[in-house]
Amino acid sequence: MTAPLRLVVNGKTHDIGAAPDTPLLYVLRNDLELNGPKYGCGLGECGACTVLIDNVAARSCVIPIEGCTGREITTLEGLGTHERPDPVQRAFIAEQGAQCGYCLNGMIMSAKALLLRNPNPCEAEILEALRYNLCRCGAHVEIVRAVKRAATPERAAT
Repeated sequence: MTAPLRLVVNGKTHDIGAAPDTPLLYVLRNDLELNGPKYGCGLGECGACTVLIDNVAARSCVIPIEGCTGREITTLEGLGTHERPDPVQRAFIAEQGAQCGYCLNGMIMSAKALLLRNPNPCEAEILEALRYNLCRCGAHVEIVRAVKRAATPERAAT
């Protein structure tokens, strides 16, 4: 039996007894019961499983947990609460940036990572940051509007 790996997820420390090569997504969903990141393709191509690792968007379905020790992992649940959603979450709600929900986690987490590194992106930068998140239902217009709203603090608050 291997020693537990210590992960910091949404500001809380967890000792995980899974094998070091276990994908982070499995630990988040199965062990920590965090359902924001979704299983989509299992290949790191669709973006449904996106989380932030040290504030950078990362595909949790292809990242082994051994590579996450000593790093800050943030899931959708770690951004905000029902009572106090993160500005990105508020903007997605205001702009109705979701339909089926398949892409929602990845879009929000990728948008958050973009806004952390560039608080005032132009539309081309938004499109580039979101281009590897697959959206099945075509909510792209609303999603881009939501990211623009989140980048404008006075609009994100409404």
